[in-house]
Amino acid sequence: MMEQQWAEGNDQKTVAIIGLGYVGLPLALLFVKKGFRVLGIDLDANKIELLHKGKSYIHEIPDESIQSAVKTQRFLATSQHSAIQAAEAIIVCVPTPLTEYGTPDLSYLTEAATQIGLRLKKGQLVVLESSTYPGTTREVLLPLLGKSGLKAGEDFFVAYSPERVDPGNKQFPLERIPKIVSGTTPLCLAKVKELYSGIFPKVHPVSTTDAAEMAKILENAYRLVNISFMNEMAMICDRLNLDIWEVIDAAGTKPFGFTPFYPGPGIGGHCIPVDPSYLLWKVKQYDMNSEFISMSNAINHKMPLYVTQQLKSVLSPKSLPSSSILVYGAAYKPDIADYRESASIDLMKLLRLEGAKVYYHDPYISKLSLGDGVLTSVKLDQQLLANMDAVVIATNHSGMPIDLMLEHANLIYDTRNSTQGKSGKAKVLRLGVGTG
Repeated sequence: MMEQQWAEGNDQKTVAIIGLGYVGLPLALLFVKKGFRVLGIDLDANKIELLHKGKSYIHEIPDESIQSAVKTQRFLATSQHSAIQAAEAIIVCVPTPLTEYGTPDLSYLTEAATQIGLRLKKGQLVVLESSTYPGTTREVLLPLLGKSGLKAGEDFFVAYSPERVDPGNKQFPLERIPKIVSGTTPLCLAKVKELYSGIFPKVHPVSTTDAAEMAKILENAYRLVNISFMNEMAMICDRLNLDIWEVIDAAGTKPFGFTPFYPGPGIGGHCIPVDPSYLLWKVKQYDMNSEFISMSNAINHKMPLYVTQQLKSVLSPKSLPSSSILVYGAAYKPDIADYRESASIDLMKLLRLEGAKVYYHDPYISKLSLGDGVLTSVKLDQQLLANMDAVVIATNHSGMPIDLMLEHANLIYDTRNSTQGKSGKAKVLRLGVGTG
């Protein structure tokens, strides 16, 4: 087999990475950069074909990075799970979404674990990186791997190390982020610590895989709670005719005890809206609930509706059904091409339900699925802006033509404070600045 031949007779270590998405592909490239041989495995044939052509399907990763990895002859992308037999370490980076009922969907994980279990060899290390609830590594991954007949902690090794990828964050690229590691036994912990110590600047071991899984949930729940709290404060400031952005800046001058978070039209991406719900599901098994997470989810889900209601108010006497609305930004955060769980999508759906004609512009996302149809990003120019009854700034991309928008739009509803200190012909209203 090609992958086996590729690894034989070479002292360089080989890792297999299952799942080449927003987590797996950057990790694969980092391992290549550090001198490892990497077998990237993904069942999406389109992804594999693009990688073979030296093309990237993730906006934040340029084609040159793929081409550079391929040229080293230490990176091979395949759709065959049989490739894991050539690796000393197998890293699982598959999606862990929610079902339509808001419960954990571990189908990608169980499939990957089943495939690994069928091919597991003595001495291999299996690391789960996918975000999940405390107990997953022990209760789901370990039993499936155990079907191989090998004994964990002796014949093979199992670890959990939560991914911490932050798309678009140039200050903290993947290789600069400290790595949490854990193992199901002390020897498993030692094995994963050894692996990642050659990749990351700092490796932080914790006592159990449950603790590492909980640490990831805590990171994202912390952000969910604090951002949702600021969203609630923005709505309060609207009613009190105060400027939430000024208030946050003032509070942020305190050198201790306060960390600034900022409001917006909602929270998006995989981590913040999804991961805390994994914990909610888990603690219900113990007859418990997280009031903070539940309340924060409710506020977060309310924000697109709140923005819609604000638009209805400011457009009066003209109603939404007779209005044309442009939403600037579909991505869930600036300068990325990812609209998973984006509040912009919920906002557009709500505006359409109200009968408005909805358009969007995003320089990173040319098309997106909306309900049972597809929307295409429109060209942002003077004529388009003049024809819109309102423009909603939902994502503050760094290249946003704010001056053009201020000069030619009729009304701008700014949920990101991008217009602060700027002026033009357009009427401007900002979230959390007395617009209620």
